[in-house]
Amino acid sequence: MIEGFHHTQLACPARSEEALRAFYVDVLQMVEIVKPPALAARGGAWFRGGTAELHLGVEEPFTPARKAHPGLVVRDLDALVARLAAAGAPVEADANFPGFRRVYTADPVGNRVELLEPSDQSNGL
Repeated sequence: MIEGFHHTQLACPARSEEALRAFYVDVLQMVEIVKPPALAARGGAWFRGGTAELHLGVEEPFTPARKAHPGLVVRDLDALVARLAAAGAPVEADANFPGFRRVYTADPVGNRVELLEPSDQSNGL
């Protein structure tokens, strides 16, 4: 039986860790998780925000995920959109998900990221 969700894995190119840190830590305000030594040698980076955990692993050849993506629930979507815009990240609004305000963005290597904020606090999130 599945008891929960641990993480989402996204691919990244070799030597992209600094750009990823700038995006996931500085813009999305996630915290970098120290990878176990055996895994750290492979490159990439891991990040956590609330209960969401993203693992970015080096994959060569690299192709960004443009359709598949993590959907991250956020607080204060407007402030986050402002930070994304200030960082030069793309922002695409999408009003087609009932009960949520949402936007799509892309990390520095082109992976799609969905950001959702409940529009009705009674939905339990």
